[in-house]
Amino acid sequence: MNFVIEEIDKKECIDFVHNHHYSKVMPRLTKHYLGSYINNELVAVMTLGWGTQPKGTINKLFNGLDTSSYYEIGKMCLLDELPKNTETQFIAEVVKWIKINLPDLLFLYTLADGIMGKAGYVYQAANFLYGGNFKTLVYRTKYGEKIHPRTASDLCKENAKFLGKEKVFWLTADFLEYKELEKIQGLMFRYIYPLNKTAKKLLKTSTVEWNLKHPKDKDLIFKKLVEKGKYVEIKQPEFNKYSYKYNKQKEIYGN
Repeated sequence: MNFVIEEIDKKECIDFVHNHHYSKVMPRLTKHYLGSYINNELVAVMTLGWGTQPKGTINKLFNGLDTSSYYEIGKMCLLDELPKNTETQFIAEVVKWIKINLPDLLFLYTLADGIMGKAGYVYQAANFLYGGNFKTLVYRTKYGEKIHPRTASDLCKENAKFLGKEKVFWLTADFLEYKELEKIQGLMFRYIYPLNKTAKKLLKTSTVEWNLKHPKDKDLIFKKLVEKGKYVEIKQPEFNKYSYKYNKQKEIYGN
């Protein structure tokens, strides 16, 4: 594929993600909306920015670095009809674009969503280094809607009222049963791409070990809360990307 990377209109990028990505919730802290056209048709997009804790993320990995040192891949999405290996080619072209247009950037960082059954094969093929995993939690409705804890503030308020408490930070087992929700645990896998020689040297100072010992499908873990403090292993959960009862419009559009 002959990908030419360029900055594209925010709305066009969001519409593309909504039509083709499994998760329609957009990152709020997005700085660049990148895309590529073939025969005047948008075929691939990637957003660059930061997650919910920009400074905390980089400081946890590299003491002393700040948000100017890295961007995180927020969303990456290609048309389904493109050959599978084109994702790797697209990432390679984005890396070239970054080196030309953002020469001071040190790292391109991303997470593979293990709870969605993704071990990060596309990043492995693109020569990203692996930096271990950490647990993550999501809620799921009986209709399959995936609710991230950070977007569950209204549910937490309702849960607190349900218990007669002032505040709760996590939905409780009895409230989950009452609302017909599930609390599911999985893993997130860290990946990083050093963009220059300085970045490669800094890898040795990281608080985590970056290597090529990439995870595979056998490393995916899925568990469900069945009672307070007790999880049981389950098969990979399915989510309905067209269900929006709890994901607010502002979360979906990244505002």
